[in-house]
Amino acid sequence: MEEILEWKWSLRYEVEMRVIKRDGRIVKYNPDKIVLAVTKAMKSIGKVDESIAKSVADTVTNSLNGNKEISVEEIQDKVENALIKFGDAKLAKTYILYRAQRAQVRGFREAIGLEGDELKLGVNALALLDKRYLKSFDGKKETPSQMFRRVAKHVASVEKNYGSNPEYWSKVFYNLMANQMFLPNTPCLANAGNKDLNYLFACYAFEVGDSMEDILQTAKDCGMVQKTGGGVGLNISKLRPSGDKVKSTEGVASGPVDFMRIYDTISDVIKQGGIRRGGNLGLLLVNHPDIIEFVKCKNDETKLNNFNISVAITDEFMRCVETGEEFPLVNPKDGSVVTKVNPRHLFRFIAESAWRNGEPGFVFWDKIEKDNPTPKQGHLIKNLCGEQDLLPYEACCLGSINLDKFVEDGQIVYNSLRKVVHHSVRFLDDVIDSSNYPLDKINDRVHGNRKIGLGVMGFANMLFMLGIPYDSDEAVDIASDVMSFISNEAKKASARLAEDRGDFPTIGESVVKAPRRNATLTTIAPTGSISIIAETSSGIEPIFAIVYQKTNILENNTFFEVNPIFEDVAKREGWYSTALITKIIKNGGTVEGLPEVPDKWQKIFRTALEISPEWHIKMQAAFQNTVDNAISKTINMSNGATVEDVEQAILLGYKLGLKGLTVFRNQSRTKQVLETLCVECEDGVCPIVPPVEESN
Repeated sequence: MEEILEWKWSLRYEVEMRVIKRDGRIVKYNPDKIVLAVTKAMKSIGKVDESIAKSVADTVTNSLNGNKEISVEEIQDKVENALIKFGDAKLAKTYILYRAQRAQVRGFREAIGLEGDELKLGVNALALLDKRYLKSFDGKKETPSQMFRRVAKHVASVEKNYGSNPEYWSKVFYNLMANQMFLPNTPCLANAGNKDLNYLFACYAFEVGDSMEDILQTAKDCGMVQKTGGGVGLNISKLRPSGDKVKSTEGVASGPVDFMRIYDTISDVIKQGGIRRGGNLGLLLVNHPDIIEFVKCKNDETKLNNFNISVAITDEFMRCVETGEEFPLVNPKDGSVVTKVNPRHLFRFIAESAWRNGEPGFVFWDKIEKDNPTPKQGHLIKNLCGEQDLLPYEACCLGSINLDKFVEDGQIVYNSLRKVVHHSVRFLDDVIDSSNYPLDKINDRVHGNRKIGLGVMGFANMLFMLGIPYDSDEAVDIASDVMSFISNEAKKASARLAEDRGDFPTIGESVVKAPRRNATLTTIAPTGSISIIAETSSGIEPIFAIVYQKTNILENNTFFEVNPIFEDVAKREGWYSTALITKIIKNGGTVEGLPEVPDKWQKIFRTALEISPEWHIKMQAAFQNTVDNAISKTINMSNGATVEDVEQAILLGYKLGLKGLTVFRNQSRTKQVLETLCVECEDGVCPIVPPVEESN
């Protein structure tokens, strides 16, 4: 490539010609650009031939016949003709497909008014940004690059408080985001720099006290948080069980599930920061007398739609499941034993509910408390998606590194990754100071502990680029190595910040050793939206399908996509075709068993449902070993999985030291986020995905 760039054209090519760009600008004709375009097409099929690229440019230039002006489209037509003339049908087809794809993106850009943006994002990323993130100023919507500059400038503005140069760090932060190497959570992208809505955190947590005053105060506080764009984790384990006597009213208690409906209604009427509806995680200890009612509360999918639920599983419960010893259910009001139950029956009941529709999730209560960096301040609670361990009235800003940006020539580029880790830690620490807070109590606790949650996305794409199957020991080793590296570098970055800025204020009452700027550093979030912006795979999940649609997000908008790495490999090796894509869709989104796809690549491009639950759990455990907080990940199961399979997954996750676990049996709900879709679907009916009834 460098030789091509350095190649000098002879005088006969230096014609006095102007090119009319699509936006109306007129620029000087430059044949080097033809060479670069043809070379890109060659690289996509693994066949770079400098002489052909030069000859194509030569042929196009000679065909201009002394014209003084020519449009970009006319030049591209001539390039196509030249490629066909040289008899390379495969290269010509690749160039034509590339041109068509770029035309589609340009058309979408024009439709949403972003045709002038310098960042070359795809349709899916642009659609999401346009829908949720891009702000309007003086009646004109910002572009993606302007959005990243807005965020970078605002977050870096606090650097002056520490004697650093905000302008310099603004450029660093912009490059992190614009190059899709790192992105912060949604509220930060959407709200940074908005003086009326400068709330940059995604995760909050509360513990509901056992009095009407506490219950209603927490409900109010949840509402204040959710209107700013945050999700809430609610520990409702302190609420007395239903039917328990209430002395102050001489009545009986409603119980945790009834009070959940209050929080659900509040979430239903609050639009989170203008971005999405509120969401809650309800968390109940497994020894609560209302545990059965709690587990059943999501069986009706039309109710409590703003809640996910999780059961806090204790070591004592797991011991009783193993031994068969009766397990006590305890009234949290006074610690009295209400009854004793068969632990194996209760375990089966909980697993059966998760088998039925994916809820509840499982939180290993004693494990998260074992890793609590500030135990004197209280027990940890889970956030909405379960990846962040927080104290009551604590919040955390999350951000994720895009791992597929750190693979070159089949190797992980650790030097580049190191630099991005350090810059990302600094970014997230600056967010703490540059954000507003919905409540003073949250402000105080956040600044006291300064927790951040740096995670990853694009892990599945990284494995594709390395040519390694997700369900392999080699992949598990890579997960362990990469996350260990990120964790160690994050600790170094936090220590350096502490030397410049000071330790987090509560370090003296924590179990963390100085110097350390942040009580916790790493978390792996689901990254559903920001992975679309980064144009990569979500979190540490395997991909759901090679070709897929995403539904039930962005208020029923739908996105379609072919995995770009699969597409690159298929084109490079010569077996890509639109007919193959259609076959993949008809095959449920997978390449398994398709003769066009070599066996090697069938093993590598495996999807979530082709990977056994055991490998999902092993992978989560490999990351969890060096993650401070927790991990949001789904243990995907086929529709034919059994309740026993769910039980075994829970037991294995507990054994391997996970902090939480979520299982989901495919198509066990009437609506789910990810589905494959056949391009031949008519009237909304897909032969791959059975028709379902809409929820009321």
